[in-house]
Amino acid sequence: MIALAAAGGAVEILATRHAYVAFALLLCIGLYMMIANPNLVKKIIGLNLFQTAIFLLFIASAYVDGGAIPIVPTGGPEGGLYVSPLPHVLVLTAIVVGVSLTAVALALCIRIYDEYGTLRTDTLRQLLRDEGSIPSAGAGDAGSETPSASASALAPGETGDATGGDGDD
Repeated sequence: MIALAAAGGAVEILATRHAYVAFALLLCIGLYMMIANPNLVKKIIGLNLFQTAIFLLFIASAYVDGGAIPIVPTGGPEGGLYVSPLPHVLVLTAIVVGVSLTAVALALCIRIYDEYGTLRTDTLRQLLRDEGSIPSAGAGDAGSETPSASASALAPGETGDATGGDGDD
């Protein structure tokens, strides 16, 4: 009996609160895409879905049944039920920020692809480890340091000692 009542409640929520159900679905899909996909462009698409879910939540929560736009004509009735314009303004601002973020992220993806030839995060991580830009998993050991990274940064003829070695003392 309790399960039947719970199922009836779930059906009622699906039928009456469809914007919140769409919010939950978009949020979960976007989060899954950002976490599970190794491709950077797909991660950006997931981020956009996540942002869209948040926009939908703001707009759905701002809905007032029977509410009117908050524009009162001169000499008109001042009382009444109005919809708050604040969530709509916040969503418009967030859309602009989201478009800017997407543009910058896609521009970075283009630069990454030009430099490394891939957009897969696992491949990029391995390429950066091979290149020495990020430490490998066991690089925390004191005896595992390689002098090649610091020696390659020196100009020809430099010894790398702390005294300077140029004779300008």
